[in-house]
Amino acid sequence: MAATAPAPVKTQSPLQLPASTARTRSDGSSSRRMAVRSAIGAVIALAFLAPYLIMAVGSLKTRSEILGVPPAYLPQDGLQFGNYTTMWDTPETPLPFNLMSTIIIAVCSTILVLLVATPAAYYTARFRFPGRMVFLFLVIVTQMLQPAVLTAGLFRQMLWLDLNDTWLAMILINAAFNLSFALWIMHSFFAAIPKEIDEAAQIDGAGRLRVLFTVNLPLVWPGIVTAVIFTFVSAWNEFAASLVIMSTAENQPLSVALTKFIGQYSTSWQYVFGISIVAIVPVIILFALIEKRLIGGLTAGAVK
Repeated sequence: MAATAPAPVKTQSPLQLPASTARTRSDGSSSRRMAVRSAIGAVIALAFLAPYLIMAVGSLKTRSEILGVPPAYLPQDGLQFGNYTTMWDTPETPLPFNLMSTIIIAVCSTILVLLVATPAAYYTARFRFPGRMVFLFLVIVTQMLQPAVLTAGLFRQMLWLDLNDTWLAMILINAAFNLSFALWIMHSFFAAIPKEIDEAAQIDGAGRLRVLFTVNLPLVWPGIVTAVIFTFVSAWNEFAASLVIMSTAENQPLSVALTKFIGQYSTSWQYVFGISIVAIVPVIILFALIEKRLIGGLTAGAVK
């Protein structure tokens, strides 16, 4: 009877680590990398948020504390929440009317831009017509012009149209200067949609308008959101044309009303900071409301 050979004994190489040890080291390395990235992200976020934090703290100080030497980084006489109530009743400017003017001008300008840019972008992306490229080139050239360099001409034009010192004048000006960017943004999104999708919808009996509103618009929603954000923020912060066109204190936007608190010999910095914080809030709310729509538009497709 033949002898059975003994089974070979498995020996572990001294350089080979157990799977659990390797997994533990890998998890530890990933945790360190995540901690480093989080620290770098926190530093970058703090660098961007620092001006806003300084502005928020400054709005809760007295004017003497803001101008004090050496400066006090935190309020020494308590938080002056009264700054946010008294600034609305200051004789320099009627802030409630200024805020209402800013909202009306920014919202109406954004709506007007969308109403004009959406069909124009769809048409230029879907149809080839004579002078198409020249038209698109002229549209992008207008982006090089800003209200600051055209204030004199804009003033004379609005005076001729009898629109000087009116909301309609600023709505038309802001819409005109933001239309080119919105058109080009949405044009690129429309051009990226395959034409076969439109043809399939037309075979099913859908007309051009139905194809635009029910098929294409859900697919270009990220582009619409981008146009809305850019137009609204640009109209909200517009200053040069408003300073020249709007002469009545009640009709002026916040960007112009803010300058009333900056004098030749003294400046009410606590009110300047407070108005700046109030002016930032609507833009933050817009981003918060539109963020989910943007993510939903990115995941929308033609499957449905």
